[in-house]
Amino acid sequence: MSTQLRNTGWKVAIATFIGIGVVAWMFAREFKPEALDGFIFDSRSILCIVLAAIAMCGRDFGLAWRFRSITDGELSWKRAFQVDLMCAFTSAITPSAVGGSPAAIFYLTREGLSVGRATTLTLTTLLLDELFFVIFCPIIVLSIPFGELFGEGGIVLGSVRIVFWTVYSCIVAYTGLLYTGILWKPQAVARGLHKLFSIRVLRRWQPAADRMTGNMVATSERVRHCPRTWWMRVFGATVVSWFSRYLVVNALFWGFVPSADGLLVFGRQFVVWVVLMVSPTPGGSGVSEWLFSNYYGDLIGNVSMALLLAIIWRLFSYYVYLIAGAFLAPRYFKKNKLS
Repeated sequence: MSTQLRNTGWKVAIATFIGIGVVAWMFAREFKPEALDGFIFDSRSILCIVLAAIAMCGRDFGLAWRFRSITDGELSWKRAFQVDLMCAFTSAITPSAVGGSPAAIFYLTREGLSVGRATTLTLTTLLLDELFFVIFCPIIVLSIPFGELFGEGGIVLGSVRIVFWTVYSCIVAYTGLLYTGILWKPQAVARGLHKLFSIRVLRRWQPAADRMTGNMVATSERVRHCPRTWWMRVFGATVVSWFSRYLVVNALFWGFVPSADGLLVFGRQFVVWVVLMVSPTPGGSGVSEWLFSNYYGDLIGNVSMALLLAIIWRLFSYYVYLIAGAFLAPRYFKKNKLS
């Protein structure tokens, strides 16, 4: 266990170092002390910081509710929150900012679920997360003028636009694969992927592809006959968790930049999180702060103020889970007899 904890400690340190390093570089390059003149802590801003904290609690409630729902109440609220926190912690120390789904298999088995069932439920939650983006991203794009959603001009904003549509296209394709493999024709997908990975250049990944399709087939047998109310409940919990995460930024803007359009602030969160799916750093560390300050800079008015809001946003959405997970992990692993 000591080796595992040492490795975890190094990952926490690396993630923290990257985040602090990028923020320090941005401060040295962009920050101007006079920007603090517009950063006023009054009753309104304090209230909105509290609302941001409540919104993040809503994110945790949504995911814990989903863990309880997909296990049909087998996990208590306490155990569901622990699994949620450990998944968030794993996401914080691994590449991309929305990872952690594969780790859910590990944590669910530690809570007493069989590997097969844990894999089934994790693939189902993965489908729900991807389906959330497939459904709501077009709604946001159609609800907000294109130029306002992605910003006008500039290499940075142009790159954001390209990355968003590229990643979103991959999400749609992956969701289609998951839907077909889990709910529609799992055996056909399994046979097709097995043949595809029989090609010489892809053969080295055939065992992994076979394991994935095997899990899809097993998942299909378990969830395709679940009642509609079950699907509505677990997807509703998914929507609550993602919307709550996005409302953190809205709360901060209501407190410090009340003139900004609330729908636009909310809509840009979809773009931010889609782009962060391909972040190469642990939990999107460094990339998130840079993206936020550049992407939201036109709504805030100056880069220095945007950087300060980016730091507050990351304190709520990232560093809380990084620190809490670092404290919880040793006790969680010990309790669950991690070797």
